[in-house]
Amino acid sequence: MVLENHCHVVVQGDKLDALVARFKSYTARKIIDYLEARRVDSRLKRLRFAKKAHKQDRVYQFWQEGCHAELILSDDMMREKLDYIHMNPVKRGYIEKPEHWRYSSAGHYLGHGGLLDIDQWH
Repeated sequence: MVLENHCHVVVQGDKLDALVARFKSYTARKIIDYLEARRVDSRLKRLRFAKKAHKQDRVYQFWQEGCHAELILSDDMMREKLDYIHMNPVKRGYIEKPEHWRYSSAGHYLGHGGLLDIDQWH
């Protein structure tokens, strides 16, 4: 992602590359519309600067190009990926406990729920 934050997600589905592309397109459009409506010019300037010169189909670049998918092959690997994702905002100093990050599934795994319903891995 072009902003300071990173987005990690565990997903499953057919045609995953198309699914991720649609997700990135939709979320980028919504976030950019939000920033424009509220005239958050400092962020928009950064997104404009991040756009690659050869990209003629957009004014801003929100997401990094590409997707770094990994096939999860075992329960141990799934736990490792979830722990990494849940600890990311803690490592960056945003929060003290993973379950405090409102955009994380960590709260779900502690029985607190969250912003979105998820299919929990056990």
